[in-house]
Amino acid sequence: MKLLVTGGAGYIGSICVEQLLNHGHQVEVLDNLSEGHRAAVDPRAKFHELDLANRPELFRLMEEIRPEAVMHFAANALVPESMTNPSKYFRNNVANGINLLEACVQAGVGKFIFSSTCAIFGVPKKVPITEDLPKEPINPYGESKLMFERILNWYHRQHGLTYVCLRYFNAAGCSQKFGEHHWQETHIIPNVLKVPLGQKPHVEVFGTDYPTPDGTCVRDYIHIIDLAQAHRLALDVKQSDVFNLGSGDGYSVKQVVAAVRRVTGHAIPVIEKSRRPGDPPKLVGDSTKIRKQLGWKPQFDSIEAIVDSAWQWHKAHPKGYE
Repeated sequence: MKLLVTGGAGYIGSICVEQLLNHGHQVEVLDNLSEGHRAAVDPRAKFHELDLANRPELFRLMEEIRPEAVMHFAANALVPESMTNPSKYFRNNVANGINLLEACVQAGVGKFIFSSTCAIFGVPKKVPITEDLPKEPINPYGESKLMFERILNWYHRQHGLTYVCLRYFNAAGCSQKFGEHHWQETHIIPNVLKVPLGQKPHVEVFGTDYPTPDGTCVRDYIHIIDLAQAHRLALDVKQSDVFNLGSGDGYSVKQVVAAVRRVTGHAIPVIEKSRRPGDPPKLVGDSTKIRKQLGWKPQFDSIEAIVDSAWQWHKAHPKGYE
């Protein structure tokens, strides 16, 4: 298929672009490079540096490309920042997303794959989390993603746009060529790996008094290549739908640190800090639906395999894409 990927210079987008190209799709990438890296864009893809806030250029570009489907990764995604600067999240994740939807409708795009999040559930009523649980975000990031899911439903009803919302839990790991490099790194695995890389003396653990077995937050980690596989499968969906993407297993912050110790063979000193606002105690996803309906079969089923792929990339690229 002919695809446009927004946010294709970012961590998740870049590796999805690589995997889509590997499976024969024709891919063009749109990114404003505020968070992404030009070097993260697979050279086989055509790149356009553009901000979704630029409506005239966005509409012109969409008319020029006329993709069969759009994969939308471009967003701000830092929970703590969203708690202090909610306007940035509603402007970029909602208002600019609407610009993209309107450009899609004008250009006759038939399918829209949306990078959503488990943050729409807030503190879930039960875990593992199924698609039908109440949506009660506890931070503006999650709220912005839920708002856009609802907007997609209206565009489907009004314009016939087929959409798929993929609600991920924690994307992690790297491919051989592309990896994780954020200007402000909040993800646990790359942060912990900075210790064996000699870039940090210790790792900070935020909150050790959660109602979990060891007191630290529990999260569900999915390898980025398994995530990309789900996006490829979503292109074949005939009717609009939503899917959770999770492994069904959760690992605490302390368990992730222990996995990094095992994989790297390095000691990882830990400093315990108070909780961060907006962090639910436990987020683990039930992905039964996407496994049954789309045949999604994750290849990476252990935290050690995920950590090892990240360790190999970060050892080869200690300064990321710089």
